[in-house]
Amino acid sequence: MLKTLKVSSLALAIGAGALLSVSGVTAVEANPVKLTYQEPDQAIIDIVDAAPSPGGSLSPDGDVLLVTGYPALPTIADVAAEQLKLAGRRINPANYTVSQARYISELKLVDVDDGSELKVDGLPSDLKLLGASWAPNGDYIAVAQQTVDSVDLWLIDVNAGTAKQWSSTPLNAVWGPRLEWRHDSSGLYSYTVAEGLAKPKPSNVPTGPVVTESAGRNAPARTYQDLLQNKTDEALFDYYFTSQIRFFAVNGDEQKIGSQAIYNGVSVSPSDDYLLVSEIKRPYSYAVPYYRFPETTMVWNSAGENVYTVVEQGLADNLPIAFDAVVQGRRSVQWRNDADATLVWAEATDQGDPAVEAEIRDQVFQQAAPFEAEPQKLIDLSKRLGRVLAADEETILIWERWWADRDEKLWLVDATSDAEPQLVWDRSWEDRYNDPGQPFTVDVDGRRLLHVQDGKVLLTGTGASPEGDRPFIDQFDLQSGEKERLWRSEAPYFERPVDLIDAGEMTFLTQREGVEDPADFFVRDVDDAELTALTETAHPMPHTKGITREMINYEREDGLAMSAELYLPAGYNKETDGPLPTMIWAYPREYKSSSAAAQVSGSPYEFVRISYWGPQYLATQGYAVLANATMPIVGEGENRPNDTFIEQLVMNGRAAIKAGVDRGVTDPERVALGGHSYGAFMTANMLAHSDLFTTGIARSGAYNRSLTPFGFQREERTVWDDTDLYIGMSPFFHAHKINEPLLMIHGSNDNNSGTFPMQSERLYQAVKGLGGTARLVMLPHESHGYRARESVLHMLWEQTRWLDLYLKTEK
Repeated sequence: MLKTLKVSSLALAIGAGALLSVSGVTAVEANPVKLTYQEPDQAIIDIVDAAPSPGGSLSPDGDVLLVTGYPALPTIADVAAEQLKLAGRRINPANYTVSQARYISELKLVDVDDGSELKVDGLPSDLKLLGASWAPNGDYIAVAQQTVDSVDLWLIDVNAGTAKQWSSTPLNAVWGPRLEWRHDSSGLYSYTVAEGLAKPKPSNVPTGPVVTESAGRNAPARTYQDLLQNKTDEALFDYYFTSQIRFFAVNGDEQKIGSQAIYNGVSVSPSDDYLLVSEIKRPYSYAVPYYRFPETTMVWNSAGENVYTVVEQGLADNLPIAFDAVVQGRRSVQWRNDADATLVWAEATDQGDPAVEAEIRDQVFQQAAPFEAEPQKLIDLSKRLGRVLAADEETILIWERWWADRDEKLWLVDATSDAEPQLVWDRSWEDRYNDPGQPFTVDVDGRRLLHVQDGKVLLTGTGASPEGDRPFIDQFDLQSGEKERLWRSEAPYFERPVDLIDAGEMTFLTQREGVEDPADFFVRDVDDAELTALTETAHPMPHTKGITREMINYEREDGLAMSAELYLPAGYNKETDGPLPTMIWAYPREYKSSSAAAQVSGSPYEFVRISYWGPQYLATQGYAVLANATMPIVGEGENRPNDTFIEQLVMNGRAAIKAGVDRGVTDPERVALGGHSYGAFMTANMLAHSDLFTTGIARSGAYNRSLTPFGFQREERTVWDDTDLYIGMSPFFHAHKINEPLLMIHGSNDNNSGTFPMQSERLYQAVKGLGGTARLVMLPHESHGYRARESVLHMLWEQTRWLDLYLKTEK
């Protein structure tokens, strides 16, 4: 039954620091329970400790596959290491890295020709690689090895099978390791820790107040985390983000390039004669993250001398909040990949504001070295520039996209001709069933180029269809639009192309998996239909093999098609065991059309990897699970999805429950709903506005939309544009209607925009103060996603305990 209540707009005045008072009941501070980390059942622990899936990277010449392995979860001691939050970034100040960076713990090389493993001697015994980058000639791999107090550059000689520390100069990896190879493979450019800087000494004694002023200027901003707060933060940002660009030659020589500054981009021209460099400058802002700070983009020669200033972009703290809003002036500056040294960029003609009516919104220009001639316009776009990819100056592909109507266009441009650009396709990018895919590229003399033969490109995509995803390889004629299907993933496997190995031989690197077969890398010969295995991965969690997965399709009451993955416990028989308590886990998504919302995603032939992050692990505890249950929120035509968010949400929930009941596996009186982030927001709303679910689990959500007043998720209206919408969609203002038990979990160090930990704390206080049943678990040191093994195990213990308490017992 849909719960209804009118809430006065005056309730918007209830802010983060206020007490909520309704019908004389006032929320009070809870007495926190001090609890040591708990662990769930051993079957769940084994799922958490299972090895993650390996990664893979093909050498540019297609001869060698780099296979990377990753460790299980870090400990809470690792996660609790010191971190600084500066301008929207979180860093580890001890070694100048991204905070809590995921690293490679295993590395092996595989010969693509015969599948044999190639030896690599000399790697660090405690491998913690933050990145690995192939030299264009395929002879070397550069890796960044993390230690307690530094990030060191190492070099793997593939032919010799050896690895050694390349330099003793520590890298500055606060942006992540930047390893930019020259195209001639003689060496690479990277950022190194700045020298001679005095580390700021934080002081609790202020020198004065922090003052910001708008001066009547429109400067809307979404709710950002980890912003600069004061002069000390500014000084720390300068200290840790200032770096020196260095060139590291393969022969061991090093050269400083330019002077020390805060660099946020370095890219080598295809000719190796120039560097495209971006430098962040003052004034900083306390209202927006680093990527909206002033930034100057320059072209340097190989000695580090500025030969051309491409653009000086000012502080972008006044962009409209619409998703297609962009800065004015030159942006998205890049090298044209096929030319020696030609820049390509976009410029908005509508002031960067989607609200401004304009037939032409972006213009794309190019300019060749020595950057003295006037820029040449390549194309006018009615939307925003997406991607530029070229085979040569006569064959340049340019994508454009627009958020509001979900439209995408692809153009074929000939830079040598005055002929009008040719439209290759015009489609809705949310229409997955008709996605033509993305083109393969090939390495030519160190340059990654669009592969074109006789005017045709090779495309690959997910191949979404009513029967699930079936990745494909197509040959597509850019002039006529005709396509020929060369290969498609076939049952009982799910196989996806990863890279083009040899265009002449039509061999591809693919990754294939089956229901009981983990993903492995293969060589797929499309012409001869041959398949050769390169890796062999053991089942990471054999104790879960009996759990079954089925992709199910159903409809909600208005006829919209929906889908979910149904997991059932090992050995379950619905005839003898009857309906089960059921967990439904979901995440709402907005669509502009019902047809797109109804499309199926995923594949019935993917490996059944039981997730601990989602709900699948509950199948080991006797629960039926509907994972990835679609929660479409549709706004057709002029309507916007959120105009009927609550009504559609309740329809979705009712349909999902009915799908399980109709199959005889779900007890309708024992169904829980859960989700993370926007899924948590969904869960709290569902409990507030319906009586469909017995209980709910909400992780790291936002519940009071007045605290995200300049938009949230995909909503572009502000709270002042539609106050009633914000109130109606905020479960905080409907907390008195949450009459089912609600478990809330949140990382106390959440870094996600809008989902401040305060959001969960305030909703808990509201439910508690109003006499509802709720439990709030704050995980120390955790961000929006939880990383420490102790935190994840405790999360699973909390969730399982909660469901056993409120769901497992028959009503």
